[in-house]
Amino acid sequence: MMCSRLRPSLPHFLSLRLMGTAAPRMVSSKQTEVLSAALAFEDPSAFRVKGWGELLRALGVFRLCSFPVLVNNCGTLMSIARTLLGKKGFSLLLRPTVYAQFVAGENESEISQSMQKMSLLGLRPMLAVPIEEDLGESTGEKRYDDNMEAMLECVRMSHSNAWSKDPMMQLKITALLSPELCVKLTTLIAQQPCDLNLLVRAMDGEPVSFPGLDEKEVAHFLCGLQRLNKIAEASVNKVRVLVDAEYTYMNPALSLVTMAMMKKFNKDGVWIWNTYQCYLKESRSLLLEALHLSKKEEFCLGVKLVRGAYMDKERKLAEKEGRPDPIHQSWEDTNDSYNGSLDVMLEYISQKPERYRIIVATHNEESVRKAAVRMEELGVDKDGGSVCFGQLLGMCDHVSLTLAKEGYAIYKSVPYGSVDDTLPYLVRRAQENRTVLQGIRKERDLLRQELRRRLRQSLKRGS
Repeated sequence: MMCSRLRPSLPHFLSLRLMGTAAPRMVSSKQTEVLSAALAFEDPSAFRVKGWGELLRALGVFRLCSFPVLVNNCGTLMSIARTLLGKKGFSLLLRPTVYAQFVAGENESEISQSMQKMSLLGLRPMLAVPIEEDLGESTGEKRYDDNMEAMLECVRMSHSNAWSKDPMMQLKITALLSPELCVKLTTLIAQQPCDLNLLVRAMDGEPVSFPGLDEKEVAHFLCGLQRLNKIAEASVNKVRVLVDAEYTYMNPALSLVTMAMMKKFNKDGVWIWNTYQCYLKESRSLLLEALHLSKKEEFCLGVKLVRGAYMDKERKLAEKEGRPDPIHQSWEDTNDSYNGSLDVMLEYISQKPERYRIIVATHNEESVRKAAVRMEELGVDKDGGSVCFGQLLGMCDHVSLTLAKEGYAIYKSVPYGSVDDTLPYLVRRAQENRTVLQGIRKERDLLRQELRRRLRQSLKRGS
């Protein structure tokens, strides 16, 4: 019995306002205007907390990121630079520039320094072990066990250091379970239904059989589930674990495993979260299914809402395999998908804030403002724990710092590790977020305004 993605008839979700008795708080147009003005994200004073070196580094890195040819070919260019300069020379080049902009550090001491500075700015860390693996890159059980140990260390660091309340971390299932098996599971669960209890029993160490998998695949699946179980056991009541979404050809398997973890560990709180990619045409139905399942199986639901990052690869693969394009046809459709899903979650949260949580993970200013206004309308607390915001470390600081100043819970996705360990992560993030990187003109302009202000002040003091 494998587990299928639930596809029930869900007409009742279309009128969510009928659920419960919670009445939205009426907000005057004047209040909305004040809120929108506060979150205009046009004030360069947000960067006054940054040092001269940080301002100059950010301006330099963002300038480089504005050239499509550099972003699109960054992997090749970095490989050439590493060959020409050698490992040490390349590290000396990258560490004070790109690495320092987007990575917290290599060891716990460096990470702690970065996190303490973030904490002083009102920002919260969401640590991410920079492990990258895709089809054809599987490396055996030993490597997966090593990855598990790295993630357990991430749990320990997130919890033991008092960087913020409600610490979070990111988890990539394909770091613990082979992508090839996830693809096969996706095929199987499209054919036959299953009970989540089967996976929960496997997490507990029961010898469970999974039809459709051979003996070796079953053994690997059981090992992977038990690795995930160890991480969840270590994090529950301490650190919230946000499971990353990946490619459509394996996401159903990843969601299946994540829902099993939620069923086991999210009985009395939201400790395991799943990610929903709103650039996918099916994203809204997947979110509604998850809401339905959480109610049916009586577990709390945590949602990380993103637009998505694998657009080009998804489209090319769909074309190659003769499948319909899974991505929305326009940016406007993706925005509508994101904002609509956000509204669905906020409705649920306004009625049962203890059962549902969301991180509004976006660099899009309009979506951030919409979320803030809707929270005000529904009476959802800024820092009540049910709604928070998230951006990548080193990017979109004008949004992050403004949100923190206004009292919202704001997290930064924080990779850490050596230059060699984080390089594949940085390359993929650059390629996946290149439209964001190439469109950071506003942040660059605000950084320049702050730099000019400081130069004027220096000249005044010198005259």
